[in-house]
Amino acid sequence: MENRASIKFKFVLPVILVVLILSFLSFNDISNEFSSENMKASNAPVFLNATYIGEDDVYKNNPLEADEFYNPILQGCYPDPAITRKGDDYYMVCSSFAMFPGVPIFHSKDLVNWTDLGGVLDDVSEFNPHDTGISGGVYAPGITYNPNNDTFYMIVTAFSGGLGNIIVKTKDPKKGWGSPKKLDFGGIDPSIFFDDDGKAYVVHNDAPDKGKELYNGHRVIKIWEYDLEKDQVIEGTDKIIVDGGVDITEKPIWIEAPHLYKKDGSYYLMCAEGGTGGWHSEVIFKSDNPKGPFVPAPSNPILTQRYFGQERKNKVDWAGHADIIEGPDNKYYGVFLAVRPNEEDRVNTGRETFILPVDWSGEFPVFENGLVPIEPTLKLPKEVENKTVEEGFFPNGNFTIKEDFTGNKLDNRWIGLRGPREAFITQGTEGLKIRPFDVNIKQTKPTSTLFHRQQHNSFTFSTTLSYRPETQKDLAGIVAFQNEGSNYVFGITKKDEDFHLVLQKNIWPKRQGDIISEVIVSSKIKLDENIKLEISAQGDQYEFKYAIGDRELKRLGNKVSGDILSTDVAGGFTGCLLGLYATSANDITPE
Repeated sequence: MENRASIKFKFVLPVILVVLILSFLSFNDISNEFSSENMKASNAPVFLNATYIGEDDVYKNNPLEADEFYNPILQGCYPDPAITRKGDDYYMVCSSFAMFPGVPIFHSKDLVNWTDLGGVLDDVSEFNPHDTGISGGVYAPGITYNPNNDTFYMIVTAFSGGLGNIIVKTKDPKKGWGSPKKLDFGGIDPSIFFDDDGKAYVVHNDAPDKGKELYNGHRVIKIWEYDLEKDQVIEGTDKIIVDGGVDITEKPIWIEAPHLYKKDGSYYLMCAEGGTGGWHSEVIFKSDNPKGPFVPAPSNPILTQRYFGQERKNKVDWAGHADIIEGPDNKYYGVFLAVRPNEEDRVNTGRETFILPVDWSGEFPVFENGLVPIEPTLKLPKEVENKTVEEGFFPNGNFTIKEDFTGNKLDNRWIGLRGPREAFITQGTEGLKIRPFDVNIKQTKPTSTLFHRQQHNSFTFSTTLSYRPETQKDLAGIVAFQNEGSNYVFGITKKDEDFHLVLQKNIWPKRQGDIISEVIVSSKIKLDENIKLEISAQGDQYEFKYAIGDRELKRLGNKVSGDILSTDVAGGFTGCLLGLYATSANDITPE
């Protein structure tokens, strides 16, 4: 006679198997773009290494003194910073758009030396920007520590999967975050504030009430009371606390990115104003109640670069979208986005994260030297040492990064687009293998491309790979990518029985309609050894080189303009990404 345990096992086992099968099928439904049907693993390139070298003149011409560090603190496309503090631990988040994981997060003990913790939204079953343009996805996060319940909150707008505004929580940002909770309000750029009495509030950008829009760019700031038990805004508590901006008679545009603070019993509301371009600025308001009325400071803006000559040296521009925190030396600091255009005034590195001391000795805070041209160096806070050149810290200034892909750990700076990098990469003793998706770089789908941000106006990015394409549909190499309709592809494919190296330019006229693809140059090559591919730039001029085996590097074609890799030409909100790319949906025909 069978005992109860064996009978139960015989009954439960089939049920478990059915549940596992259904779960597997469900996961495939959620992220079928990562399934084996979209990969061609049998012909995967192996990337042996990668090197990134940044060589900007601004750092060569401004060597650091012993008590200095460089600004920006996060070079490359890390815009819309928000910051919080628990004790002597600082956490900062930025926008990521359709890059994956979503919302990069950094940790520091001193506001100078930062470590990259990866991304807050790292579960593709919960945040899946698989079908959006690169400037969609998720952006303008807020992060706040609530001392009343010892919990961190990250709140953000997600333009994918019908999410809208969401919030996630954790007790320890180094150990991951909970699942996103959808919030019941519209608009963008939310942040959350916790008052001394335990109450919570959410502020965000929104459209004016229906029928009350006065001009293009007219926006408002709203506030909601927030239920900490339900993790939801409280219905009916919303109120407009800023209409238009500092002075609506001047028709200010794009009041956004609000943050609430409390100091000496008063409430301060800080916002960006002027749009995230040449008229960008930061403004401040004050009230004796978190729901207003708020009165603007008489000295607004408190941060901007819009009043200075366009030919100024070491130009920094577009400053705004800021957040303020008390630093380790009991002094206030503000993080914000700004850009460093190249010699053609183009923005290829994207909007970066800067920091400045903030003088809050008076009634209103003011960014120190934020109303004069921003300099490339800053004084270190008291008793802080610059460790950005050391292993483990996010690099700063000019630097070289050499990657040996034969290990089993990949730095967090390497990211996917519209999906996780783990869906297509495998690391081993031979190097990093990319299993090609049946997706082209021009499609708004997850691509099998491992990306690294361009962090300098003058740089070199190179890799050595082992690859033998089997058909013309196969291609592997490197890309310089601003968006799906603005990029260069530099790679190896096949035509008939011959291997070819190709350079293709993809452009999106007026950012709409069909993408126009042009093969700039191609060359038949003998692929009897590994091949080295290199992209380099000196400001606006980009060039593409290659070498078979140990031979000397040769340039393929002439130098090309990096205009299509700039935010001001290509549009959107991102900077240039440099990627290791493989596809089984190649459409480039060698000449």
